Amino acid sequence: MIPDPRCGPEPSAGTGAGPLPRYLLPDTAEVGPGGGLSIGGVDVIGLCGEIGTPVFVYDEDHLRARCREARSAWGDGATYASKAFWCKAMARLVAEEGLAVDVSTGGELHVALAGGVPAERIVLHGNNKSEAELASALGVGVGRIVVDSFDELDRLDRLVPEICGARRPAVWLRVTPGIEAHTHEYVRTGQEDSKFGFGLASGAAAAAVARLRARRSVLDLRGLHVHIGSQIFALDSFARALEVIAELAVPLALPELGVGGGLGVGYVEGEPTPSISAWASTVGAAVRSAGWAEGVRLFAEPGRAISAAGAVTCYTAGTIKRLPGIRTYVSVDGGMSDNPRPVLYGSGYETFLPRATSDPRPQTVTLVGKHCESGDVIVRAARLPADLEVGDVVATPVTGAYGHSMASTYNKVPRPPVVFVSGGRARSVVRRETYEDLLRLDV
Repeated sequence: MIPDPRCGPEPSAGTGAGPLPRYLLPDTAEVGPGGGLSIGGVDVIGLCGEIGTPVFVYDEDHLRARCREARSAWGDGATYASKAFWCKAMARLVAEEGLAVDVSTGGELHVALAGGVPAERIVLHGNNKSEAELASALGVGVGRIVVDSFDELDRLDRLVPEICGARRPAVWLRVTPGIEAHTHEYVRTGQEDSKFGFGLASGAAAAAVARLRARRSVLDLRGLHVHIGSQIFALDSFARALEVIAELAVPLALPELGVGGGLGVGYVEGEPTPSISAWASTVGAAVRSAGWAEGVRLFAEPGRAISAAGAVTCYTAGTIKRLPGIRTYVSVDGGMSDNPRPVLYGSGYETFLPRATSDPRPQTVTLVGKHCESGDVIVRAARLPADLEVGDVVATPVTGAYGHSMASTYNKVPRPPVVFVSGGRARSVVRRETYEDLLRLDV
């Protein structure tokens, strides 16, 4: 059952009535003497006036800085998880910064190639890859295919000789270690009861290894892969997963190990944000402790950790409805179509006014969208300045991951544009959807 974000324990925002904490803003964010926000040297209120709202505003320098941190921490194995935020501009940026890319569908693969990511720097995931998706990946020569099931092995047995001839594609096996990460049940993936991967305790992982070794003339088993979930703050969860699979993995002496992604990011005041570097250090120590060969090549897949804090979403307040003794609703021109996470997971966000970024936020409101759902709640207990009025631009920070990528056209609301800002300039990298776009697929 999808949780109702209006109910249950308060998940929505920090408890303080003070100004928005600066650490929740993108790296280049600056607040002027009057409280006005700029990102990448671009005035946010002015940008919204020019391009309209809703809009995703991304700090390009922030994205590049996180890519460089990942590259420094993980070396050549730093692999951006494209499901977090993906478009051609992001594909180009990631490729320029030297990261490999993790894709999980044919569509993500298509965008990666269109954005100039070299095929050999692409890792293909997915629990139900179709023959068409596998054929496409084999045809362009992706660097790694993460095999997720025995049915997928059957498909590869049919496709590889026809498409690759004598060439043996490199594959990893996704192993389900049987541990439950401390995160929302919808984004746990490492427990035994999972749609992903080969179970360790059941013997499925060992059976898959045996089958691949028997078919080594077709597929090149290069490594194992383990991913235990998303939005994980406890770094020892990653270490525990590696300890669990070591009994299977270490004797195989495979040259590569994919440790997955899922590093948590703080969305609200007081929520921690582990660094990519600390994550890499923890994993490296766990690998050494478990007895992996010294030269094993590690791959990690940060996505949210790179893109989440790099963006803010800006809306315009259109209706303020005060219900004395109950609550105040502030309705904006977006909602669950551009940020479904609060509806799906009860996820929390902060709110602020970019015209008054440094102001206290003593007023508690329920920030809602324009969709025909009572559950269309963006932030249930949103903190905002007392002088909020209709027409104000209202912003939610840390929306760079799983906003644009999970957006829909529910109620036929066109999806917002994506704007990159840097060096005092703004450039649209995904244009705003139009009403005509909503008709383009109709026949």
